[in-house]
Amino acid sequence: MTVTRSRRRGPAVVLVVLLAAVCYGAVRAAGGLPSGSAPRPVPAVPSPSPASPTAPARPSATATAGPYDPADQAAQVRLRAGQAGVSARLLMAILYNESYKPHEPGLERAWQKYKPDAAFGIANMHRATYDATKKDRDFANRSWDELPDDRDLAVEAAAWYLHDLAAVLPAQWAGPYSRNDLLALGYNTGQGNMLAFARGATPGSQARSYLDELHAHWTEAGRAVGS
Repeated sequence: MTVTRSRRRGPAVVLVVLLAAVCYGAVRAAGGLPSGSAPRPVPAVPSPSPASPTAPARPSATATAGPYDPADQAAQVRLRAGQAGVSARLLMAILYNESYKPHEPGLERAWQKYKPDAAFGIANMHRATYDATKKDRDFANRSWDELPDDRDLAVEAAAWYLHDLAAVLPAQWAGPYSRNDLLALGYNTGQGNMLAFARGATPGSQARSYLDELHAHWTEAGRAVGS
């Protein structure tokens, strides 16, 4: 369930954005997307499963065109982190880490046509990770393909993935990393790598960069969720 992603910035990110924009333009030209900046229609939201009669009603999907600010998801981060029993501040900091690319549904889908293994949604989750995380959860009947259109679903899935990582983290570990550090490294590189880091393995440059960014975002993440 490894979810390793490159964290490089600079020319590489510019190239990604430009390629995504070209793909997006091509899809529009072919009539695959509506003109203008109106968001894609949102799939109907299913009722809670009988196994979870007290599950809260899901709010309307929140995908929009235009600039994306992770702090706009603060209410959903607090809600979903509380349900999953994870730190809202950690979840918000991860959303800041994952905000390095455009999170507009049309652009995400255009890029995915070019790179089928690309991640979806504001939490940048890969299909295999999402499918493993959703099992026996309230969103078990929701598809990975819905993540670009439903930011609340993306936050919910990320919260429960952190929950699952925390469940296998040992009570004690070697090395200088905090619990939040290890969970963030697990989110970025997968459960197996997280456990290796807990045993004392040294993160590579990309994982180290991800952790540095998490620390850089920690103050604004706390401010966003009120902690």
